Amino acid sequence: MISKEEALEYHSGTRAGKIEVTPTKPCVTQKDLSLAYTPGVAEPCREIQKNPDDVFKYTARGNLVAVVSNGTAVLGLGDIGPAAGKPVMEGKGVLFKRFADIDVFDIEVDTHDPDELIRTVKLLEPTFGGINLEDIKAPECFYIEEELKKQMNIPVFHDDQHGTAIISGAGLLNAIELTGKKMEKIKVVVSGAGAAGIACAKFYIELGVRKENIILCDSKGVIYKGRKERMNPYKEFFAAETEARTLADALKGADVFFGVSGPNLVT
Repeated sequence: MISKEEALEYHSGTRAGKIEVTPTKPCVTQKDLSLAYTPGVAEPCREIQKNPDDVFKYTARGNLVAVVSNGTAVLGLGDIGPAAGKPVMEGKGVLFKRFADIDVFDIEVDTHDPDELIRTVKLLEPTFGGINLEDIKAPECFYIEEELKKQMNIPVFHDDQHGTAIISGAGLLNAIELTGKKMEKIKVVVSGAGAAGIACAKFYIELGVRKENIILCDSKGVIYKGRKERMNPYKEFFAAETEARTLADALKGADVFFGVSGPNLVT
C-alpha cells in the first residue's frame, strides 16, 4: 500500500511536480544560443511560413500532445477544479513520455462552459500534434470531443471514453475466448453511464454485442425506455425495453458486468 505521506513526498520532493522541459539540441556556447534563438531561429520561421507543413520538420509539434482538462471529473474525486486536477494531468504526461516517448504539455482550463473550452483548445491547434482530453464530466465531454473533431485538423482523443473502452474491450474479448460464449448472445450490464460507461457500451456493440443485450445503470438505476430523470441523448441511445429498475434486477442472468462507477455497489 502507498501511504498519503509517500504520495505527497513523491509529488513535492526536491523539485515540485513530475515533469520538466529539456532541450533536445546543444545549448552551451554563444553560437548554440544564436542558433536556438535569434538570429538563427528566423530561418526555420521563414521556411514554415512558405510551407506550413515544415512546422513538423523544424519544431517539436509532431511529437507534442496537449493533455487538456477542466477538472470536472477527476478520477474518483469528482469536480475538484483545474488546479487540483493538475497532478493527474502531469501524471498522464509522465505515462506518455515513459511508455511512448511522446512529449506533453498539460493544460488546465478554468471553465465549466463547453463552448469556451472548445474555443480555447481550437486556438491552441498550431502548437500541438494531438489533443488528449482528460477528466471532463459527462455529458459535456461527448459534445466537446465531437465539436473538436469537426473543427480541428489534428487527432482528438478523450481518454476517459476511448482508453477505457479499448482496455475493457480487450478484457471482454479474452473472456469470450476463455468461456467459449458468443459475443452476439451475451447479456452485458454496465454500471456507470458517464464518459467511460457509454463509450464502453458503444465499443462492445462494435465488437459484436447486440445493443438490446446491453443494460446501462446510473445512480438512479436502470436506464430504461420512458425514463425521465437525469436523462440525456447519450443515455437515451441505450434506454432498454426492460422491467428491470435496479442494478440488482439488471444483474439477474447477466453474463458480463462492467463497473465504471462508484465503489461498494455489489457484494
